Amino acid sequence: MSQTAHSSIPPGKQMLSERVFAHLRDAIMRGDHAPGAPLKPQDLAKEQGVSLAVVREALVRLVGEGFADRLPNRGFAVPSFSDRRWQEITEARRTVEPVVLRMSIERGDVEWEARVRAAHHRLARTPAYVPEEGEYYTAAWAEAHRAFHRTLLEGCGNRALLETFDRLWTASELARRWSAHRNPGRDGAKEHRELEEAALARDADTAAAALVQHLTLTAAALTGDSDQGT
Repeated sequence: MSQTAHSSIPPGKQMLSERVFAHLRDAIMRGDHAPGAPLKPQDLAKEQGVSLAVVREALVRLVGEGFADRLPNRGFAVPSFSDRRWQEITEARRTVEPVVLRMSIERGDVEWEARVRAAHHRLARTPAYVPEEGEYYTAAWAEAHRAFHRTLLEGCGNRALLETFDRLWTASELARRWSAHRNPGRDGAKEHRELEEAALARDADTAAAALVQHLTLTAAALTGDSDQGT
């Protein structure tokens, strides 16, 4: 939203819209609203004790950030498992991230190595699931996971490439949570450990291949093709 448009929104309404947006985003990521489920503005407005306009504004923002879809009849819904966007995002990530990882391994210094090790340690020691945060993984684990993957790539020293990673990571957050829920037997800890070991061994071929496989398995869980790999 532009600064001009943003400033035209009354402060009180803006705060309410921000609160409703954060509540709905977190609820969708927790699994309170199932994939493909309708998001009915009237029901949400009543539930949150706010106006329909505030809810619609929050829903439009959710659409913009990939957490909701706008339907042809102007309704809203949680994206579905079968949405092609998840495969397109995975294709983009499999195209970009292994290349950036190779650059990172080539250019990263000892400080980068230390950050990779620390980020992996934090990820390995952070509980992925706690009952009070719903059926999907925790916010703390999600952040540790993001930090580990980004740290692996930070040795590249290219801000534009890292910004591309940030955008793709945000766009795939919902799919990542669904994938983990649909494939509970997957050994993600082993995959992350292999990534760390290959990166720190400066084995770019092994690290890049492990990353491609890691990304492919996440997408495959949404399509039901858990044996898919490259």
